[in-house]
Amino acid sequence: MSTRILVIEDDNRIRRNILTILQMEGYETREAENGRLGVELARKELPDLIICDILMPELDGMATLEELRNDPATARIPFIFLTSRSDRQDIRKGMVHGADDYLCKPFETSELLETLESRLKRVSQLAGDGAKPEPVPEMLVELGLTGRECETLFWVSQGKSNSDICIILGIKLTTIKKHLESIYLKLGVENRTAAAAMALEVLNR
Repeated sequence: MSTRILVIEDDNRIRRNILTILQMEGYETREAENGRLGVELARKELPDLIICDILMPELDGMATLEELRNDPATARIPFIFLTSRSDRQDIRKGMVHGADDYLCKPFETSELLETLESRLKRVSQLAGDGAKPEPVPEMLVELGLTGRECETLFWVSQGKSNSDICIILGIKLTTIKKHLESIYLKLGVENRTAAAAMALEVLNR
């Protein structure tokens, strides 16, 4: 069975572009032009992943995410936000409210596909491990890190750049760098690759 992806986006050009890319990659697609229709379609179709714009008529992205997360049938569907690069507050709010990832418009085809594949792979791993819990930053406490350091390392392990982490956590770049310096020291490693590898060992148990 092919993977089904729901695209919720009010801009017809952007929506069609995403759908074309996904269809060329062999994904089965569904589309909705606003959040209200998106919620209805998600409940009916139960897609494997949802891509959703933030600023939309009828029901915006935040409200769409909230409705889907509050419904047991759709609560665990991976949810990726589409946003402009200037909407830092929206990105932060979306991640706090349960979005799994985000893409800044305009984005490259490779960015879209890599983000999708990463989220779908994670879902597949969790399904294969039965009752294994969804990885969360708190799991990294056993490495001797503070709460903020756990959050920083968690997103490093998910492949996010320092600037991405700044947006997600709502803190300054200089603060991220200080956290990373402390993390490297505590873990006895020299770079983010090694630190991420240690984090993934804990998160993937």
